[in-house]
Amino acid sequence: MKIIQVPRRFVASEWGGTETTILQTSRSLRKTSHDVQIFTSLALSDNRRETIQGVPVRRYPYTYPFLGLSSQEREDMDKKGGNLLSLSLLLALAREPGVDLMHAHTGKRLGGIVRTAARLHGIPYLLTLHGGFFEVPKREMEQMLAPIQGHFEWGKGFGALLGSRRVLEDAAVLVCVGGDEYQAAKKQLPDQRVELLPNGVDCEFFSQGDGEAFRAAYDIPADRRIVLCVSRIDYQKNQIGLVEAFASTSAKQPLAHLVLLGPVTVASYHQRLLAKVHEMGLDQKVTLIPGLGNDNPLLTGAFHAADIFCLPSLHEPFGIVILEAWAAGLPVVASRVGGIPSFSRDGENIIHAVPGDVDDLGKHLVELLEQPELAARLARAGREKARHEYDWSIISERLLSLYEEVSEGG
Repeated sequence: MKIIQVPRRFVASEWGGTETTILQTSRSLRKTSHDVQIFTSLALSDNRRETIQGVPVRRYPYTYPFLGLSSQEREDMDKKGGNLLSLSLLLALAREPGVDLMHAHTGKRLGGIVRTAARLHGIPYLLTLHGGFFEVPKREMEQMLAPIQGHFEWGKGFGALLGSRRVLEDAAVLVCVGGDEYQAAKKQLPDQRVELLPNGVDCEFFSQGDGEAFRAAYDIPADRRIVLCVSRIDYQKNQIGLVEAFASTSAKQPLAHLVLLGPVTVASYHQRLLAKVHEMGLDQKVTLIPGLGNDNPLLTGAFHAADIFCLPSLHEPFGIVILEAWAAGLPVVASRVGGIPSFSRDGENIIHAVPGDVDDLGKHLVELLEQPELAARLARAGREKARHEYDWSIISERLLSLYEEVSEGG
């Protein structure tokens, strides 16, 4: 079977859960002799063709159809949620021979491109919602749309021609990674087939890591007890709230050290985060690392250097990093938001914190640092759940079954 995956962008320097999901399922399917390729835009890249961990990636020119956008506004849209247009991508998809199925990973104009190309081929397409359709907080949506405010949009006609407003309804299957968005999709699209297919994790990869090498690379003493957060530096992820919570944690646990690791997707938020760390006198107790490649051994080293993993998000469609922390054997504290409660159980394999509540988050961090038996019990339960339910081999097998059913007209 020949399958084309179409995300909005796909670059190693701006890696996240969506990219991980696409790459890992593509790798798994290619191992079983399926031809899986990734077609995307040149957003944040100037490399038109490359192979990432055995998966071919092709990139095409694009634009944002708004008058007067500055270079900074374009970059902001590249990094977070820009509704782009790429006619060269449409042409490439339409001309690609022998395609059996297309899989879109975003809607709007790019989803319309996949819809149009699939119709020209006479084949079905799937659409995965990685978050951002039904369950986005109002404040976050306003921040995402800020770069285009006050700019005239000249691309509405293209959206109409591509059927952008029909992308969700015309997909053979709508796939959701998180339980909250799955329920919202079923409610708002009662006549559409909606499937819940969570993200996964490479349990073997994350089970190994050199924590000492990570500490040495970033000058973190061996006696420090690391609280790790791996996520995009972004208002959605709420690292500022974590820093505020960590201030009280540090007062009670002087050897605690906070590591914030992830690519910067909102530059202004990054600056506010640095200012907050300095304001609270935590410069020597917080290490901020603006991203590591997904194949960098220091990434797994960070998990194995840590004592606790924390994800303080205000909105989280799934939270794939929780699976990675589980696979690495870490206890986890995460906000009770989005898709997180759909795959984790408070007190059994995770501690759920009240979203945005700094005091509650800080209390739970101290609790895990002071109660090693509780931390170990949560870590064991999380590791077992990751291995038995979320390894990529399991998730990819479910995805392949869905592909086969759809391509056969099921």
